Amino acid sequence: MVREAEKEWYYGTGGEKKGPVSFQKMKELWQRGEINAQTKCWAQKMERWMPLHAIPQLKWCLAAKSEPVMNESELASLILSMLIKMCEFYKSRDSNGAVIWPMPRIKRELSDPNCLPHIVQLLLTFDPVLVEKVATLLCHIAEDNALVSKLYDTGVFFFIMMYRGSNLLPIARFLKLTHTKQAFKLSEEDHASELMQRSVLGQLLPEAMIYYLENHGPNQFTKIFLGEFDTPEAIWNSEMRRFLAEKIAYHIADFTPKLRGNNRLTYNYCSIPVVRYPQLENEFFCNIFYLRHLCDTTKFPDWPIEHPVNLLKDTLEAWQGEVEKKPPAMSVDEAYEALELEPGQHHDPSVVRKAYYKLAQKYHPDKNPGGRDKFLLMKASYEFLCSRSSFSGSKPDPNNIVLILKTQSILFSRYSADLQQYKYAGYKQLIKTIQLETDDDQLFSKTAPLLVAATEVTYHTVRCSALNAEELNRENGFAVLLGSYSRCVSVLSRSSKPDDIAVQVCSNCTKTFRVAAQFPECRNRFFGMPQLIADLARILHFKNLPKLCFEAAECISCLGVDTRLQHALLRAGVLWHLLAFLFNYDYTLEECGVERSEEANNQELANNLAKMSVKACARLGGYHNTDESESPRNPVIQELFNRLFTPYLAQMFANEQPEELLKLLTESSQTPYLLWDNTTRAELNDFLDERRSMQPHEDSLDMITFEFSNYTSELIIGNVFIRLYNEQPTFPILNGKGFVLDLLDYIKEHHPNPSQNNPSNPEELSRMMMALQALYNVIENNPGLEMQCIGHFDLLFPLLSLDSARPIQANVLNVLALITRNQECVKDIAASYMLVHLLLVIYSLEEKCTVSLNILRPLTTSTTIVKDLLAKAGYIYLLHLVCNSTAHNVRVEAAGLLGRLCADSLSGPRIRLALGKFLPEAICDALDDAPIDSIRLLELDQENPELVWDTSSRQHVFETVAALARRHYENQKINHNAQLKLPDKAIHSMEKKEIVVGGVYIRLFNNSPGWALRRPKDFLSALLDFALQTMSKDQLNIETLDMTVLALANLLQAQPQLADEVPALGHIPRICSQIKNTHFRPQIPLSIFRILYHLAKSEACIESLARTDVLKPMKLTMQKHTEVVGLGCETFVRLFLSKKDSLIEQALNADLVPYLLSMLDSRLEGAENTARCKALIVKALQSISKSQEHGKAVTSLLEQSPVWASYRDQNHDLFISSSPSQNFLQGVPTRANYLTQGVTKTMPSVPPMMGREDSR
Repeated sequence: MVREAEKEWYYGTGGEKKGPVSFQKMKELWQRGEINAQTKCWAQKMERWMPLHAIPQLKWCLAAKSEPVMNESELASLILSMLIKMCEFYKSRDSNGAVIWPMPRIKRELSDPNCLPHIVQLLLTFDPVLVEKVATLLCHIAEDNALVSKLYDTGVFFFIMMYRGSNLLPIARFLKLTHTKQAFKLSEEDHASELMQRSVLGQLLPEAMIYYLENHGPNQFTKIFLGEFDTPEAIWNSEMRRFLAEKIAYHIADFTPKLRGNNRLTYNYCSIPVVRYPQLENEFFCNIFYLRHLCDTTKFPDWPIEHPVNLLKDTLEAWQGEVEKKPPAMSVDEAYEALELEPGQHHDPSVVRKAYYKLAQKYHPDKNPGGRDKFLLMKASYEFLCSRSSFSGSKPDPNNIVLILKTQSILFSRYSADLQQYKYAGYKQLIKTIQLETDDDQLFSKTAPLLVAATEVTYHTVRCSALNAEELNRENGFAVLLGSYSRCVSVLSRSSKPDDIAVQVCSNCTKTFRVAAQFPECRNRFFGMPQLIADLARILHFKNLPKLCFEAAECISCLGVDTRLQHALLRAGVLWHLLAFLFNYDYTLEECGVERSEEANNQELANNLAKMSVKACARLGGYHNTDESESPRNPVIQELFNRLFTPYLAQMFANEQPEELLKLLTESSQTPYLLWDNTTRAELNDFLDERRSMQPHEDSLDMITFEFSNYTSELIIGNVFIRLYNEQPTFPILNGKGFVLDLLDYIKEHHPNPSQNNPSNPEELSRMMMALQALYNVIENNPGLEMQCIGHFDLLFPLLSLDSARPIQANVLNVLALITRNQECVKDIAASYMLVHLLLVIYSLEEKCTVSLNILRPLTTSTTIVKDLLAKAGYIYLLHLVCNSTAHNVRVEAAGLLGRLCADSLSGPRIRLALGKFLPEAICDALDDAPIDSIRLLELDQENPELVWDTSSRQHVFETVAALARRHYENQKINHNAQLKLPDKAIHSMEKKEIVVGGVYIRLFNNSPGWALRRPKDFLSALLDFALQTMSKDQLNIETLDMTVLALANLLQAQPQLADEVPALGHIPRICSQIKNTHFRPQIPLSIFRILYHLAKSEACIESLARTDVLKPMKLTMQKHTEVVGLGCETFVRLFLSKKDSLIEQALNADLVPYLLSMLDSRLEGAENTARCKALIVKALQSISKSQEHGKAVTSLLEQSPVWASYRDQNHDLFISSSPSQNFLQGVPTRANYLTQGVTKTMPSVPPMMGREDSR
């Protein structure tokens, strides 16, 4: 059945007007011939009657008979393409982006009201190609077009949103370009957002879709519009798109049939009622988000919010609007009455629209000037019914408020850095909400947990900024918060669950108090709220709520930075609950390496609670004193913890990481710092259970006593279990310096009474030994701690005198052996003058001799100690060990120490002299050079130039030393300053039969002149001194003098280089002075000339003789003692061959030339080998005459002598023997060797074969 509204056409036949009829009827009339091409026709939008062939729709649909080249769609597509191309050719902007004015003609023509509506209405064909091209063309037309604001009048936004195809990108571009530029106005009653007020799509699409188009652009909008989305920013699907198309189609249902009958019609715009999507009925949209989805952090965790500040502002405004929501100024029934519809029942939008059209035509001011007021009321009523206000609630919705508050919590938790600078503006409303909810009797039965959301917002805002905490404090918010806190705490029970409203409110409030505790002003407010402390303490009773207990412990930790709150918490008894939580820790979970979370693992929650309890206890005890987490020190609590946990564990409360402490508490340990097992844990847990069962304030904390049963038998010094430390000496000591001082204090306090010389109690002796052993261990394993013993040596050394407590002596020696490695300690020992105790124990404690000597060795580096040792005659004890000890290593070590003592710059010579009373000099020298060899020398019989030692002398010396050492020890025990009386003479008696010079036996040396002496230079000096002394004696021992001079000759012959040392020794002037002595006996000149003869072999000696008046005394001596002429002439030759002008000058001054010439002319009676002597004289004179400075004077004297003429031209070398007068060993070793170091022949261990003899 054809609808009445489709009858649009009128036609005339024979001057009669007929109609209206439908377009279909016109086709039938044409086919029957009732109308023809000349028939006059008319329809709406035609200015006059026109013949049928002049009307395009009738012309092409009725009159056209030939086969069409293209159908209507193809024709429309071609035309649209042409128009699009023309618009692209004539752009609205130039190459620089400037708008071209006037607008291109093509766009002006297409924007004409007679053209544009028909282009727009092509959208109703829903042909994908046409729709896409129309959308593209409309974009060109709307670009930089002032008429774009009236585009909505064409119905384009209705038509385009009805399209169900997928090629939506051009449509999205068109919508993005035009939807906010329409001269469109919503009802004043519609409290929509600013964008919704500006967008013509506000009545059609959800607000989120419009924001998505605006914020994300056409591409993303198309993606959303075509897809299935359910996110915080977009809720859209194909069902909603279908629903939209149906609503629009229903709205324009009156127009589309007319358009099919008369395509010259244009749409007469009528506002559409807001499309209400069923899918969005329970959604609350704010800013650009659906808050229900945004708050669903499980489904949409960490959904990005680009502008958190704007969202916060919008939620505050939405909250205010929700709270102050009022009924609209007009009700729905009043609007129905204004439109002359029946009130009290629902009317379909089409009925409302028709009523509006009908009344609008009746009361429009242009037709009815008196109906203006009625028209405005009717228009306002229709706009109200089309707006959202007609179906929005008139009362605050608690669910919406919860969503608003949850959104604010999300913002402050995720974007605190962005919001930190802003003060929260909703505290007044928030506090009011908390107060109202707290006072509500139905609080715990409500479906909308408004108090939970409100307290959560409070927590996050305070955590975000200090400004918010101060603002909340000024608004008295903490007092209101405490009211809700107390009410919820009071309903907690053993059956409470974490998701209960009361538990959630308690959690949020606790966290709020915890964060606010950072600020002094807030802590001052908390101090005036004693109920807060009581509520916190009550929460700790509920072990079934570990997460809440964790938050309470964290709050206690933060409150503990204030002394007043710290004491209030302790009085409330929170400490005992916190300590009990520590033993729920399971360290195996921490070390298993498995991923875990509190939600899925209860033990993880218990572990975290234990960690936080450690932190809270540390704050209450004042263990955290850093700048970041300072808390006042509480000595009462710290002392209590020392008793409950041992000082070692108590000190670990100060650690930032509590895992180590908790692990030690929950496992068994036996370390020097901790003796912890199931027994100690059970005793402590029993004590904590007892304290938790008591009422607070029943006992003062400083009066609480507690002691573990298995600690009573342990020796504890400096918080260290000494027994365990001695069993584990390498265990790291936390405060080594303090531990050493504690040990020394214990030793001082329990030092045995000197009168008793032994601890009376065996247990005291055992403890003293343990303390000394611990002192040894800590110093040995911690280098540098020995410095702490400085100033305490007057305590340690006297312990060495406890002869009846040998274990103590041994332990002290071990300690001193470590301490003396440090030079600073050696200096302090020297200043304390305690060496005598060590000297006495060296003699008395034979089994510890090695340790004692190891102590003494570094002490000998101090000159002060060596001086003290000399004063105390400590060397006699060392000598006793060298001579009489049965341990070879002890003898060697003692010998080495004696050598070191002798090497001391101050007291060494005196000690060497003292040792010389007992030991030969060679052995004394070996003590320092080679201690092992010195012991061998003592044990073997020796006879060589430097040592004569046999069994009788050895036995005599050893016995004498032993007796002397014992006597001195007995005296020194009584009087530490007792003096040792040494023998007047050396007790090694072999020296009485031999001449010994410089430690060398002269007879044996002359027998073995090639012996490698230890100190040849010293021997040379001693020989010269001894020779000169012998010459100076009144009773001359000629044999001794001859042996001495022979030894000197042998020495210089064996080691000629030694002669170069004589000038430096200063003996040459003394020798020359002996020549001048005219009163010496006849035996002396020969000895002196023999000495000069050997010295003249050295250039250094000749240089020294040249500076000494030597030639004249020699001449005079030779004149008196002819037996020295030969040696004198040979000496002259050696002197003059050096060509020293100073010597030649001496010869001239001493008239030596005439004297020598006179000897040539004489028979040289008394001289040996006169021919040789004359040859030497000739050689000497020839050497003198060759002097560059004095040669002429010498030659002149020689030329005057007739004797010289007989000798000068002859060579007398044949008379001079080139071989030495004595045969000495050549190739003397340069290094001294002791007899025991010689190479020995290895004897066979089995008999040799019979019948074979040595071939040598």
